[in-house]
Amino acid sequence: MEITEAKVFLINEERLKAFITIIFDNCFVIRDLKVIDGNNGLFVAMPSKKRKDGTYKDLAHPLNNETRTMIEDRVLKEYYRELERSAAEPAPPPKD
Repeated sequence: MEITEAKVFLINEERLKAFITIIFDNCFVIRDLKVIDGNNGLFVAMPSKKRKDGTYKDLAHPLNNETRTMIEDRVLKEYYRELERSAAEPAPPPKD
């Protein structure tokens, strides 16, 4: 299994830094992974749904540490790449 595409959508919030969409083997997509700035640095949160009792339940998640590490490494790599790319782009002109 390989991540064949990752799309990063930067967010300018205090803790939420980006939403990520990943595609496995050009045939399976997972949307709404999040890059979160936590107490110990950045981490990747899996897509989740809020339950009636106020808790959150993952909609999709890796079943072993090897797969979790592979996803986290790729997502954070793409996140940093997008940060660099967006910093290199000129700012849009002000609107009148």
